[in-house]
Amino acid sequence: MSFRSVFVPDLFAGQTVIVTGGGSGIGRCTAHELGALGAHVALVGRDPAKLEKVRAELVEDGGKASAHVCDIRDEATVIATIDAVLAATGRIDGLVNNAGGQYRSEMKSISTKGFEAVVRTNLTGGFVFMREVYTRWMEANGGAIVNMIADIWNGWPNFAHSGASRGGMLTLTESAASEWATSGVRVNTIAPGAIASSGLDTYDAKHRSYIQNEVVPKIPLQRFGTESEVSAAIVFLLSPAAAFITGACLRVDGGAPNAREIWGKLPEGSRSRPYEGLHRAEAPEILTDPK
Repeated sequence: MSFRSVFVPDLFAGQTVIVTGGGSGIGRCTAHELGALGAHVALVGRDPAKLEKVRAELVEDGGKASAHVCDIRDEATVIATIDAVLAATGRIDGLVNNAGGQYRSEMKSISTKGFEAVVRTNLTGGFVFMREVYTRWMEANGGAIVNMIADIWNGWPNFAHSGASRGGMLTLTESAASEWATSGVRVNTIAPGAIASSGLDTYDAKHRSYIQNEVVPKIPLQRFGTESEVSAAIVFLLSPAAAFITGACLRVDGGAPNAREIWGKLPEGSRSRPYEGLHRAEAPEILTDPK
């Protein structure tokens, strides 16, 4: 069995795509879809065991992949990683800036060190990857970049550090889309909402009740999204079908930002059917545990 993608086979045959944060969650899912569509996937992350597991999965499914241990916050390591990918494959056609993270905290309790760490993870590291991929390959050869942000509209209470950095990535993307267009490089963002991904399991136990009981009722489609639904959006923006799309943000959030609480409680129940293309999907523990 392989990834059940909605896109045509061999869509990315002969291409190389870097996926940061490729060892788990949305990054892992995206890597599987790109691999199933013929790309050589360069998996980037900090945990060698996770990267090797995903690399082995892709190869077992008939794909091509390489693993590159890299802390995106370290400029020298990012440059070395990009050079290693170019040495191995000779090209970089796509970059998925997926690596990132945050923790739930009131803004008044966020330390300066904690704020800067999140900004460096969600914004600065992505910037370095974009700049180096562009100057080392895409400026002369073209390509596509997809940057991951989040549902940051109207602010992100209790995640102010991440909201600030994700907002920065949005405008950074818009700037790059304009500056790099003449080189044939397209740059877009994906803004996921509540996605049933392994990232949910990183939150403290004290936040489990909120995630399990209070999130879905605030989403018009009345469910969590799937990793495959985010991956499909990423793959679309990397594909030739998006050749005239740059500087855009594609929301994958079930309509959550449109559900204003002053309009009252959302109707319960939905006919929305989730799309699950990843044959190796793993439900986050927090959504399978008894509430």
